[in-house]
Amino acid sequence: MNKKHSNLFKSLINAYYEDRFEAEIENILSSEDISKDEFANIISSLCGVDVNFSNEYINDLKKAIKSYKFNDKIVTKVKSCSMKCENAEGKTKCESACPFNAIFVDKKANTTYIDTLKCTDCGFCVDACVNGNILDKAEFLPLANLLKEGVPVIAAVAPAITGQFGEKANINRLRAAFKKLGFTEMVEVAFFADMLTLKEAVEFDEHIHTKDDFMITSCCCPMWVGMVKRVYGDLVKHVTPSVSPMIAAGRVLKKLNPKCKVVFVGPCVAKKAEAKAQDLIGDIDFVLTFNELQDIFDALNIHPEEVEEDLSSEYPSRGGRLYARTGGVSKAVGEAIERLYPVKYEMLKAVQGNGVKECRELLSKAQSGKIEANFIEGMGCVGGCVGGPKSIISTEEGREKVNAFAEKSKVKVAVDSACMNEILHGLDIHTVDDFKDKEKTLIFHRDF
Repeated sequence: MNKKHSNLFKSLINAYYEDRFEAEIENILSSEDISKDEFANIISSLCGVDVNFSNEYINDLKKAIKSYKFNDKIVTKVKSCSMKCENAEGKTKCESACPFNAIFVDKKANTTYIDTLKCTDCGFCVDACVNGNILDKAEFLPLANLLKEGVPVIAAVAPAITGQFGEKANINRLRAAFKKLGFTEMVEVAFFADMLTLKEAVEFDEHIHTKDDFMITSCCCPMWVGMVKRVYGDLVKHVTPSVSPMIAAGRVLKKLNPKCKVVFVGPCVAKKAEAKAQDLIGDIDFVLTFNELQDIFDALNIHPEEVEEDLSSEYPSRGGRLYARTGGVSKAVGEAIERLYPVKYEMLKAVQGNGVKECRELLSKAQSGKIEANFIEGMGCVGGCVGGPKSIISTEEGREKVNAFAEKSKVKVAVDSACMNEILHGLDIHTVDDFKDKEKTLIFHRDF
């Protein structure tokens, strides 16, 4: 979101909370030097909905926010572009950024457009378009209704959140800041990553027997999973049938409290699309990015570095928190394998794809049988989630903050988490061997 859109987003939030939303929209659209159609597209996207301009636009917009539908596309082109960003090969920045070749040029209109059938809503084009012609829908205003009504809403924050909101905004102050927004509680998704660490360790033991065997982790990155499914379909049989930590968080929290709503907060646009996948609908209710959250804090005058800490017991492991950066999944799963299956650990050869280019290279090698690894991890963003397009701090700083925070964890390996074991008992998972029971682990399962 560029600065202009960021300021508009904040003004919409303020107006919505101060019950002057209608007047604010009227004021914005009253300007004579704007295209009402284009501005209506921008406003709709910032309100998380899809409403075209008409004489009833404001009423339609308010209705759409209150009756929010979860099946709308995330990434939309809100206005035409001049295509002045074409490179020497004649490709615009958004075309070059798209990993799935879903952006084309309309020769007659001399502008780009998105093929919605090919688009995976990964959001790479949003970040690439410096003029803000492409936006991802911000889902906060529909969520604000729930926060105002006192519905139990839990913020499930990505491991990459460490350090994003200032040096002093530690995990306990962030919890307090979320509660000031109206959230009931904030939890670390790293805790649910720990559960998947055990599942993947068990699957490694089950499926890796010879030097030619390999498995592709499905954890974390929807870009990675999308690439396997759409471009390297014959490798899908090697993908571990696991949901992401985000989905695991939603499912487990809703199992514990069926009345709660779960909001994922992270650095990734693609997570918004993942939450809307047909087989996952209902597991996560809303997704906010770090950039959006910063604007929300700013608009509502909440300062995460200054609030009093809301303390909680230590529950995620070092490994779960390391999921935020490239290599973190491999390390966490590797340490679990070493503890649970020391003989099988000697066979472990992990490799990581760091960014789209490396991911493609890795999958091509796996497809041609030239891969010299048996645990394949891929992250669509360079650096992993800390390098996500909606991160606030640099990839390098994000990685340093995540590593430092992870090392402070009282629990180092998921296997040793008493808190996790207690939650698993409630899910009728009492031993590591129970992870081999597909019925018992259905809550963590996904068919690809």
